[in-house]
Amino acid sequence: MTVLPDDGLSLAAEFPDATREQWQSLVAGVLRKSGRDAEGPAAEEALSTKLQDGVVTRPLYTADDASAPPGYPGFAPFTRGGRPEGSAVGGWDVRQRHTGTDPARVNEAVLADLETGVTSLWLAVGDTGAPVATLPTVLDGVYLDLAPVALDAGEQFDPAARELLRLYDERGVARDAARGTLGADPVGQLARTGREDADATARAAELAALCDREYPGLRAIAVDALPYHDAGASDAQELGCSLATGVGWLRDLTDAGLTVEAACGQLEFRYAATADQFLTIAKLRAARRLWARVAEVCGAPAAGAAQRQHAVTSAVMMTRRDPWVNMLRTTVASLAAGVGGADAVTVLPFDHALGLSDAFARRIARNTSTILLEESHLGRVIDPAGGSWYVERLTDELAHAAWAWFQEIERAGGQRAALRGGLVGERIAATWAERSGRLAERREPITGVSEFPQLAQAPVAREPAPGPPGGGLPVVHRDDAYEALRARSDAHLAATGARPKVFLAALGPAAAHTARAGFAAGLFQAGGIEPVHDPVSVDADTAAEAFTRSGATVACVCSSDALYAEGAAPVAEALKSAGALRVFLAGRPGDQRETYLRAGVDEFVVAGGDAIAVLTSVLDRMGVA
Repeated sequence: MTVLPDDGLSLAAEFPDATREQWQSLVAGVLRKSGRDAEGPAAEEALSTKLQDGVVTRPLYTADDASAPPGYPGFAPFTRGGRPEGSAVGGWDVRQRHTGTDPARVNEAVLADLETGVTSLWLAVGDTGAPVATLPTVLDGVYLDLAPVALDAGEQFDPAARELLRLYDERGVARDAARGTLGADPVGQLARTGREDADATARAAELAALCDREYPGLRAIAVDALPYHDAGASDAQELGCSLATGVGWLRDLTDAGLTVEAACGQLEFRYAATADQFLTIAKLRAARRLWARVAEVCGAPAAGAAQRQHAVTSAVMMTRRDPWVNMLRTTVASLAAGVGGADAVTVLPFDHALGLSDAFARRIARNTSTILLEESHLGRVIDPAGGSWYVERLTDELAHAAWAWFQEIERAGGQRAALRGGLVGERIAATWAERSGRLAERREPITGVSEFPQLAQAPVAREPAPGPPGGGLPVVHRDDAYEALRARSDAHLAATGARPKVFLAALGPAAAHTARAGFAAGLFQAGGIEPVHDPVSVDADTAAEAFTRSGATVACVCSSDALYAEGAAPVAEALKSAGALRVFLAGRPGDQRETYLRAGVDEFVVAGGDAIAVLTSVLDRMGVA
C-alpha cells in the first residue's frame, strides 16, 4: 500500500520527471500515423504555427522559454501593469463610444450608458460626430466631475477641447476634478487623411501645457494606433508606429517647455484588441515594456514611465454578415484587453460595421465588460497571464519585433516622415496583402462569412454612420472580399427573385459524399451561391435531369476518391451535356486529373485553395454583375 506524504497532493512524486525529448518522441509517433516523418525537434516544429512579424507559436512551452523576470505591477518595466493595484480595486474604465450626429439622440444614449455600467465617454465630435458647438447638449445631465470624457474631434481637436474646458468652468467643475483625454492627435489625422496642419502640433502642445499646469486629471494627446491597425497592420507594426509617435510627441512637448515626466503624463495610447486573445494580451504587455524603455532613455523618472492604455475592440474583425457573431469576438477581445492590463476598454457594438448602433447593441457592448468584471471577476487578479511561459515568450518576441520596426521608422526620420514618405503605408499594405491571401484561402476563417455562412438570413439594417475621413491610409475589414461577392448575390436576388445556384452532384451513399458535399456547400455559400443538393445522390444516368431541374447553371461533383475513380468522369460528361457552364470536382484529382479534365471537369476545389478567385470566376461566368 502506498502512503501519501504529508505535503498533500504530491501524487506523482514516485514517478521520474519526463523530458522534452521523451515528449518529442511521442509526438513523432503520432505524426508517423498521419504519414509525416519527423523526429526530435523537427517533430515539435511540425506542430508550430507561423504568425506575422516572424513570431512562431510552438505547441509546448516550458520554464526554459521564459524571458527575463517581468517585475511587479506598477514598477518598471511595467510589463505586468502600469498601476500597482491594476484593476483589482474598481475594474477597468468601461468607455463607450458615441458617433451620432444628432446631439439630442447622442445625449439620450450617453445618459442611458452612464446609468447602466459605463464609467467614461468617448465622444466623436466635429466632422465624424455631433457638431462641436453642441457639446453642452450632448453632455446635458452628465456629472462631469464623475464621468471622464475622451474627445475624438479629428482636425477640430482644439475648438472641441476649448469648448469642453469652458463647459467644465460653466458647470462649476473644479479643475483638479476634471478627468479624461482632450484627444489632440495630429499624427493620427495625418495617417487617416494624408493632410497635415502646420499649426496643429503647436496647438496640441499648448493644450498639453495647459493641462499640465491646471488640469492634473486631463491628458491632452492621444497616441492612436488604430489608423494603422485599421489599415491592416500587424501587431508589431501597430506597436512600432505608436512608439514612434510617442517619441515624436516627447520631442515636441519638451521643445515646448514641458519636462520629460510632464510630457509622458500628457499621452494616452490607444490600441486595438482582437479575438486573438493571446496576441492582444502580449501586445498590451509589450507596449508598456517598450514605452518604459523609451521613457528611461529619455530621462523620465520611473514613476512617470507607466503607459496609459485605452484598448478598443477591433473594427477590422467585425463582420457585416451574421453580425451577432461579433458579440463573441468582442467578448474575447475585451477579455484579452482586461487581462492584458488596459486602463480603459471600449467594446464596439456588434452592429458597428453596419452604421449607427441601436440601443440593444450598445447595451450588449457595455454589459460585456460588466459581466467580465462583476460575474467573471476578471479584474480581481492583476496580470492573470503573468507567469504563463507562452505569454511571457510571446510578449518578449512581439516586443523585439516592434522595436525593430520602431528603429526603422526612426531611421526614416520619425513617424511623420515615414507617413509622408510612404514607408508606413507600403509596409502595412504588404502585410495586409499577405493576410488577404490567408483570408481568401480560408486559412484564417471568418465564422458566419467564409465558414458557416447563412444565405437565408436577412441583412441587418442600420442608419448610416458618418464616414471616416479619407485620403490617408486605407480602412480594411477581414470580410471585404467576401462582402463584395455577397453584394453581387444580393443584387442578383433583388433583380431575379433567386440567388445564383450550384448543383451538388453527390455520388454514392451519404457516408461517401457528406464530407466533400459539406465542404463544397460552405465554399459556394461564402460567395452567395446557393447549393442545391437534391437528389441526395446521382449517377451518370440521373445527373443531367437532376441538374436541369435544380435551376443551377454550374455543378460540383462530390464524393470519395474511390467513387470518383468509378463514376466522376461519366457524371461530369452528363453535366456538361445538360448545359453546365462550369463543372467542379471537390478534392484533389491525383493521377486521374487528365481523365477528369477530358470528361468535362473545369476546376478542382480543395481546402486551402483561393476561394475568392474561384467564387469570383463563378459569378463572372454566371453573368452576376
